Amino acid sequence: MPLQAVEPQRLYRQIAEQLRSLIATGEFNPGSRLPAERDLARQLGVSRPSVREALIALEVEGVIDVRTGSGIYVRGMDGVNGTAASLPPEPDPAEWGPLELMRARELVEGEVAALAARHARRAQVAAITGALAQMREEAEAGIIPRAGDEAFHTSVARACGNEVLHDTVRGYWQARSGPLFERLGDYFENPASWDAALVEHSAVLEAIRCHDPASARLAMQAHLKKAYSRYTASWRRANHS
Repeated sequence: MPLQAVEPQRLYRQIAEQLRSLIATGEFNPGSRLPAERDLARQLGVSRPSVREALIALEVEGVIDVRTGSGIYVRGMDGVNGTAASLPPEPDPAEWGPLELMRARELVEGEVAALAARHARRAQVAAITGALAQMREEAEAGIIPRAGDEAFHTSVARACGNEVLHDTVRGYWQARSGPLFERLGDYFENPASWDAALVEHSAVLEAIRCHDPASARLAMQAHLKKAYSRYTASWRRANHS
């Protein structure tokens, strides 16, 4: 038998495949409720965020249903063994887990904001200010301000004076448009969450405008920590885990 190329899989994909196999073999029957996230994490010996990412992937693929306030349920076998035409497209196996991405952003973008506070020129501060205004206008119009949010973070990265870091932050935003992140966003993005984000972004802008690297770092880290907490809290509310 010829050797097959080995493709590395992200941890959440490995967890998703194990759960998919258990569903396909009848360990979890259609209509049954899956164990709580914390129990799955304990049995698998992995972190709860990794389990959460795996469950989001299975939901995107149509294998499970997340019922707000009730739990996570196995769909009928058509949702697992249906034809390619009937199933949603599977996420790219190389797609970053959204919660891991948020943690990486906290580390990297905190330093990016500090550099921006040190190096930003007047025109670059104006660009960051304009992006925040765009966010506010979109939110007031009832539009999820993702475009303004992306403009804000990439403008901060552009002002840091390091093209590698700028490209890195842009890469985060390209990953942000993937199906896993989009699905997770459906649970937490609402007017209240964006109102909070606007206040947090304003603190970042003020620190950069004052050329205060330490405050800019802390403000960006605080924003991304709170965003992570909003994602986590909304998912827990949805699946009652």
